[in-house]
Amino acid sequence: MTPSRGFSVFPVPFALAVTFGLALGVGAYAFHYAKGSSYIGNEPATCANCHVMQGHLDGWQAAPHHLVATCNDCHTPAGPVSKYVVKALNGYHHSMAFTLGGYPENIRARPESREVVEVNCRRCHQDLVDDVAHGGDVSCVRCHASVGHLR
Repeated sequence: MTPSRGFSVFPVPFALAVTFGLALGVGAYAFHYAKGSSYIGNEPATCANCHVMQGHLDGWQAAPHHLVATCNDCHTPAGPVSKYVVKALNGYHHSMAFTLGGYPENIRARPESREVVEVNCRRCHQDLVDDVAHGGDVSCVRCHASVGHLR
Protein backbone atom coordinates (compact mmCIF):
# COMPACT_ATOMS: atom_id res chain seq x y z
CA MET A 1 0.00 0.00 0.00
CA THR A 2 1.44 3.34 -1.08
CA PRO A 3 0.86 6.53 0.87
CA SER A 4 -1.44 9.10 -0.69
CA ARG A 5 0.35 12.03 -2.30
CA GLY A 6 -2.80 14.13 -2.72
CA PHE A 7 -3.37 17.71 -1.59
CA SER A 8 -4.14 18.18 2.09
CA VAL A 9 -6.71 20.83 3.00
CA PHE A 10 -5.50 21.07 6.60
CA PRO A 11 -2.91 23.81 5.98
CA VAL A 12 -5.45 26.18 4.36
CA PRO A 13 -7.84 26.45 7.35
CA PHE A 14 -4.87 26.54 9.71
CA ALA A 15 -3.23 29.39 7.75
CA LEU A 16 -6.51 31.30 7.68
CA ALA A 17 -6.96 30.84 11.43
CA VAL A 18 -3.40 32.01 12.13
CA THR A 19 -3.83 35.04 9.83
CA PHE A 20 -7.15 35.95 11.45
CA GLY A 21 -5.69 35.48 14.94
CA LEU A 22 -2.70 37.69 14.17
CA ALA A 23 -4.90 40.41 12.66
CA LEU A 24 -7.23 40.27 15.67
CA GLY A 25 -4.30 40.39 18.10
CA VAL A 26 -2.61 43.33 16.36
CA GLY A 27 -5.95 45.16 16.13
CA ALA A 28 -6.70 44.57 19.83
CA TYR A 29 -3.22 45.76 20.81
CA ALA A 30 -3.55 48.90 18.65
CA PHE A 31 -7.00 49.62 20.12
CA HIS A 32 -5.60 49.26 23.67
CA TYR A 33 -2.43 51.26 22.91
CA ALA A 34 -4.47 54.09 21.32
CA LYS A 35 -6.85 54.11 24.31
CA GLY A 36 -9.70 53.27 21.94
CA SER A 37 -12.24 52.55 24.66
CA SER A 38 -11.87 56.12 25.96
CA TYR A 39 -13.46 57.43 22.76
CA ILE A 40 -16.76 55.80 23.67
CA GLY A 41 -17.21 58.19 26.59
CA ASN A 42 -17.61 61.93 26.87
CA GLU A 43 -14.39 63.01 28.62
CA PRO A 44 -12.76 66.01 26.87
CA ALA A 45 -9.22 64.91 27.78
CA THR A 46 -9.76 61.96 25.42
CA CYS A 47 -9.49 64.36 22.51
CA ALA A 48 -5.87 65.00 23.47
CA ASN A 49 -4.87 61.32 23.36
CA CYS A 50 -3.05 62.41 20.21
CA HIS A 51 -0.49 65.06 21.16
CA VAL A 52 -1.36 67.20 18.13
CA MET A 53 -4.79 67.83 19.66
CA GLN A 54 -3.44 69.17 22.96
CA GLY A 55 -3.59 72.76 21.70
CA HIS A 56 -7.27 72.32 20.84
CA LEU A 57 -8.00 70.96 24.32
CA ASP A 58 -6.08 73.85 25.90
CA GLY A 59 -8.01 76.32 23.72
CA TRP A 60 -11.33 74.75 24.76
CA GLN A 61 -10.36 74.95 28.45
CA ALA A 62 -9.57 78.66 28.06
CA ALA A 63 -12.76 79.43 26.12
CA PRO A 64 -16.19 80.21 27.56
CA HIS A 65 -17.86 77.02 26.36
CA HIS A 66 -15.79 74.72 28.58
CA LEU A 67 -18.22 75.54 31.39
CA VAL A 68 -21.27 74.32 29.49
CA ALA A 69 -20.20 71.99 26.66
CA THR A 70 -17.83 69.09 26.05
CA CYS A 71 -16.14 68.21 22.76
CA ASN A 72 -18.98 65.84 21.87
CA ASP A 73 -21.64 68.49 22.47
CA CYS A 74 -20.25 70.49 19.56
CA HIS A 75 -18.43 67.96 17.37
CA THR A 76 -20.94 65.08 17.25
CA PRO A 77 -24.65 65.02 16.39
CA ALA A 78 -27.17 64.90 19.22
CA GLY A 79 -28.74 61.56 18.21
CA PRO A 80 -27.27 58.46 19.90
CA VAL A 81 -26.76 56.48 16.68
CA SER A 82 -25.51 59.38 14.55
CA LYS A 83 -23.19 60.44 17.38
CA TYR A 84 -21.30 57.14 17.29
CA VAL A 85 -21.34 56.96 13.49
CA VAL A 86 -19.64 60.38 13.36
CA LYS A 87 -17.24 59.39 16.15
CA ALA A 88 -16.30 56.25 14.20
CA LEU A 89 -15.80 58.18 10.95
CA ASN A 90 -13.76 60.86 12.70
CA GLY A 91 -11.73 58.19 14.48
CA TYR A 92 -11.01 56.48 11.17
CA HIS A 93 -9.89 59.74 9.53
CA HIS A 94 -7.83 60.77 12.58
CA SER A 95 -6.12 57.40 12.92
CA MET A 96 -5.26 57.30 9.23
CA ALA A 97 -3.90 60.86 9.26
CA PHE A 98 -1.91 60.45 12.47
CA THR A 99 -0.59 57.00 11.55
CA LEU A 100 0.40 57.91 8.00
CA GLY A 101 1.40 61.50 8.82
CA GLY A 102 -1.02 63.03 6.33
CA TYR A 103 -2.25 66.00 8.33
CA PRO A 104 -1.28 69.66 8.07
CA GLU A 105 0.41 71.46 10.94
CA ASN A 106 -2.62 73.74 11.27
CA ILE A 107 -5.42 71.20 11.64
CA ARG A 108 -8.77 72.21 10.14
CA ALA A 109 -12.13 70.48 10.40
CA ARG A 110 -13.41 68.67 7.33
CA PRO A 111 -16.55 70.19 5.73
CA GLU A 112 -18.68 67.38 7.21
CA SER A 113 -17.34 68.19 10.68
CA ARG A 114 -17.96 71.92 10.25
CA GLU A 115 -21.57 71.13 9.29
CA VAL A 116 -22.05 69.12 12.51
CA VAL A 117 -20.65 72.01 14.59
CA GLU A 118 -22.90 74.50 12.77
CA VAL A 119 -26.02 72.40 13.40
CA ASN A 120 -25.11 72.07 17.08
CA CYS A 121 -24.55 75.82 17.46
CA ARG A 122 -28.00 76.48 16.03
CA ARG A 123 -29.60 73.72 18.14
CA CYS A 124 -28.13 74.91 21.45
CA HIS A 125 -28.67 78.59 20.72
CA GLN A 126 -31.99 78.24 18.91
CA ASP A 127 -33.71 80.83 21.08
CA LEU A 128 -31.09 83.39 20.04
CA VAL A 129 -30.59 82.57 16.38
CA ASP A 130 -34.30 82.27 15.61
CA ASP A 131 -34.68 85.97 16.42
CA VAL A 132 -31.58 87.10 14.54
CA ALA A 133 -32.13 87.73 10.85
CA HIS A 134 -28.70 87.03 9.38
CA GLY A 135 -30.18 86.39 5.97
CA GLY A 136 -28.70 83.86 3.61
CA ASP A 137 -26.48 80.98 4.58
CA VAL A 138 -24.21 82.55 7.20
CA SER A 139 -22.05 80.36 9.42
CA CYS A 140 -22.10 80.87 13.19
CA VAL A 141 -18.47 79.74 13.39
CA ARG A 142 -17.35 82.28 10.80
CA CYS A 143 -17.95 85.15 13.24
CA HIS A 144 -17.69 83.22 16.52
CA ALA A 145 -14.65 81.03 15.76
CA SER A 146 -12.96 81.48 19.12
CA VAL A 147 -15.99 80.66 21.28
CA GLY A 148 -15.33 76.91 21.34
CA HIS A 149 -11.53 77.03 21.18
CA LEU A 150 -9.89 80.26 22.30
CA ARG A 151 -7.22 81.26 19.79
